[in-house]
Amino acid sequence: MKLLKQRDIDDLYAAITRLDNLEECRKFFRDLLTETEIRECAERWKVARMLWQGTPYTTIEQETGMSSRTIARVHKWLKQGKGGYIMMLRRLVVLKDSQ
Repeated sequence: MKLLKQRDIDDLYAAITRLDNLEECRKFFRDLLTETEIRECAERWKVARMLWQGTPYTTIEQETGMSSRTIARVHKWLKQGKGGYIMMLRRLVVLKDSQ
């Protein structure tokens, strides 16, 4: 597989920023990703939210079926990543509080 250029990746990010609502997101991501890939992303996002709320690993494992290794990986990115998880979690808290 030929390597993508950063511009190609940035073009994808730019396309995502142009989505206006949940329905557009559903359509775009369903065409872009397989059902399995969407579910995997949603599972990681659920784990991030649960970790943010202080849910213990064992409870997350029981509720999601995710391995402790995957949970630890999400936890690492939550604490040491680029800040994307934290940014979105904070935005959702603000949105929820304003409704």
